[in-house]
Amino acid sequence: MKLEDESMEVDNGATNMVASNAFTENYPPSTTNATRDNFREIQVKVHIRKPERDAWLYLGRGVVTQEVSGHSSRVVVRNPATGKTMATFSEASDLQAEKRGNFVVIGCVDGSRVVSWSLNALSNSETLRLLASIELACYKCNQALMDPRLHNKSRRRIERLIKDDRRKRHRRRKDQEAMIDAFAKQNLSSEQAQDAGPPGDS
Repeated sequence: MKLEDESMEVDNGATNMVASNAFTENYPPSTTNATRDNFREIQVKVHIRKPERDAWLYLGRGVVTQEVSGHSSRVVVRNPATGKTMATFSEASDLQAEKRGNFVVIGCVDGSRVVSWSLNALSNSETLRLLASIELACYKCNQALMDPRLHNKSRRRIERLIKDDRRKRHRRRKDQEAMIDAFAKQNLSSEQAQDAGPPGDS
């Protein structure tokens, strides 16, 4: 599986693991199910990349629904077997979502850390619908209307932290590749020295 700018290294050792409470939001039940009933559920495969980690962790399959409470909405990803919430995205989330193929990659800022989610939909149309739903649910309407300067400043901060996180991952990957190359050259030099045999008597 390959994203646009990086390979998705997957740790399959935790297929049944559910994201910890640190990366999910607890909400009371929605006051109305009208939108949820009208919203066609989206089947996805869910991956998470925790802070300071380069590999993606596969959490399993999920079902995405959109729920409305008053004038706000949220996008919820649940385990289809247990109904347990895997992730929630709402206006309270500081995030940036983008489409990469049939993936929606979501960078969530948690303080100075970045937690990344990857939702893999079944088709391009489902991916576009998923992206639109997340962007709509997470748009900070009140902040944009009441304080546009603060809204823009907040968006720039989110973009900067996500960009810095990506730069750090790329740097770590380059360092790892350089280390592997150095070991490979060292082993090759040792093998060539052994093949040459002992020096002859002068």
